[in-house]
Amino acid sequence: MTVSPSTGAVAEIAPEARPVRVVVVMPLATARGGGEEMLRQLMHGGRGQGIEWIVVFLRDGPMVAELRALGVESHVVEAGRFRQVWRRVAAVRRVAALARRRNADLLFGWMVAGQATAGPAALLARVPCAWYQVGTPRPDWLDRFATLWPAVGVLTLSRDGLAAQARLRPHHPVTLVHPGVALDRAAAACATAPAAMRARLGLPAAGPLIGTVSRLQRWKGVHVFLDAVALLRRTRPDLHAVVVGGAHETEPEYEHELHDQATRLGIADAVTFAGFRANAVEWMQAVDVVVHAAAREPFGIVIVEAMALGKPVVAGAAGGPAEIIHDGVDGLLVPFGDAAGIARAVERFLTTPSFAATVGAAAAARAAEFSAEAFAANVCRAVRRMAHSAAPPAT
Repeated sequence: MTVSPSTGAVAEIAPEARPVRVVVVMPLATARGGGEEMLRQLMHGGRGQGIEWIVVFLRDGPMVAELRALGVESHVVEAGRFRQVWRRVAAVRRVAALARRRNADLLFGWMVAGQATAGPAALLARVPCAWYQVGTPRPDWLDRFATLWPAVGVLTLSRDGLAAQARLRPHHPVTLVHPGVALDRAAAACATAPAAMRARLGLPAAGPLIGTVSRLQRWKGVHVFLDAVALLRRTRPDLHAVVVGGAHETEPEYEHELHDQATRLGIADAVTFAGFRANAVEWMQAVDVVVHAAAREPFGIVIVEAMALGKPVVAGAAGGPAEIIHDGVDGLLVPFGDAAGIARAVERFLTTPSFAATVGAAAAARAAEFSAEAFAANVCRAVRRMAHSAAPPAT
């Protein structure tokens, strides 16, 4: 079965003579953000849809055992860092050999870093290639390198990403497939009242509570969130904030900068830095308002998760969030870097509970359009189509 990206309508698919065999190249096997969560959703929901998935991880981690437990053939080909050229070349050769040995119909790069290996491996193995651009392409060396390789198609997760990918050369056919969220997890979290969830997580029982969920990278805008918290505390001294997310290996210093900033602003005792949490949806259930302060977020899975909880959300007015949220209807949008604007939007929700409740209800309805099941079905349909477009005509 497949699901229309625009309507969510279900349509039957013709049975395959045999499943399309697809080798997915994934940069890492540790869940750090939306890209990893999307692959997990696909592997959970994309089986039995005319595709035999084989996943190659370029770095070992917990997702290898998770996928094997699902019955998904998974391999680890340690590729090292991009500057370790000979290790990368060896990884390309090993991925190509696997694709030939398993008679793959398609090599599929997951994220731009996965395509940087899948692209040359596909050319070496003489296997068609496609990839999922899980981000907003930039005209930097990595996006250009990934786009350089022949591909029968590229999937993007937002209209903003699609337009950016289309500007890179050479051109490849581009298809929009919005990510999804595990709505059942939101439903389970909703079974616990926010007050009870506060108590369970050790958060303050009284006063307004706002939160953000994000890995700690500068472009995610957590420093802007802290500036907004400081502004809100001027008139709401009982307000508390929570930051859920761990440090990122490319910017390990940013976490320390955030702690220093909270101290400098005089809000260190009003901010809980929770670190990475696999149960982030429960932390969002505890808060009154969820803030997502990133600069041009490619999509924003955490935004949809918060909306699925019925939470009023404040998010950036560009990129994916602007495609998810209808401003003033199911959330509020604020330009990146505008701490005062974030503070005003949060204050609007806190001072007008009826407005917050109306927006939260509309948010939950909107989130239902982005299910993990629809995402998996849409990716499977797009991958089958790309594989068939590259197959030689039957004789």
